[in-house]
Amino acid sequence: MAGRAGGSVFLLTDYGLADEFAGVVRASVLRHAPGVPIIDLTHGVTPFDVRAGALALVRAVPHLGPGVVMAVVDPGVGTSRRAIAVSVSDATARDGPHHFVGPDNGLLPWAVEVLGGAEHAVEISPSAVAPLSPSASLPLSTGATFDGRDVFAPATARLWQGAPLAELGDPLDPSDLVRLTPPRISVSPGMVEVEVLWVDRFGNVQLAARPGDATAASLGPELEVFGATTHRAHVVSAFAKLAPGALGLIVDANGHLSLVCDRQSAATVLRVQPGDLVILRAVVSGRQPS
Repeated sequence: MAGRAGGSVFLLTDYGLADEFAGVVRASVLRHAPGVPIIDLTHGVTPFDVRAGALALVRAVPHLGPGVVMAVVDPGVGTSRRAIAVSVSDATARDGPHHFVGPDNGLLPWAVEVLGGAEHAVEISPSAVAPLSPSASLPLSTGATFDGRDVFAPATARLWQGAPLAELGDPLDPSDLVRLTPPRISVSPGMVEVEVLWVDRFGNVQLAARPGDATAASLGPELEVFGATTHRAHVVSAFAKLAPGALGLIVDANGHLSLVCDRQSAATVLRVQPGDLVILRAVVSGRQPS
């Protein structure tokens, strides 16, 4: 559980930008580790939506360099939920993040597994990451509701500086970390029933399915899509290949199947949101949408 210094600190939270929370967390990391490069992945996760935060991390981590990920979507702050730090193996972390820090509520494990899985984990002890006062003449405000500032930021800074994971707290079995329920997907001949994972700011509807699922179901180049409404869709390779108002199925930048329109919100057309189920059904020649 030796430490490994360097890289960047990558932040993901639901703090937003209207209040000072994100800025104070950045400042806390920098006070504990002067000079650390900080990259804000997003502070725009929907408040309290742990699943959305976990999925955002999954999309992000394959593209990050070495360093430490600090993620905070933490509706259980101040309760008995654990604060954790997790390391991935040297082999899998060579070109990506080597530590993750955040609450033990399911936010971290999916992203850790993308990098090959957890090697070690600890429950962070507050005494091991006591925050520094910004000035000897200024009292330091603390409380039970801002672990991002008071626990996760100092822990992240220490790991970035190369502190061994074991110095941050008591060991945990990585298999005992809280995990979220996997996304729903069912593949059968001619049909895929699948959960909506994400609707991005353009209204593109990312599904839990991947191209192999469409192949296994023999969906073909034209299909029926059943959400709150029913539409025909065509498999396309680019948004601009769709006619105005037409619905398409595309392989998105993350390797998932996504329902899209050209310069229009597919989520609005289908009236779906994350967590909804949609059905993709192969079109039989001559059949009209149900």
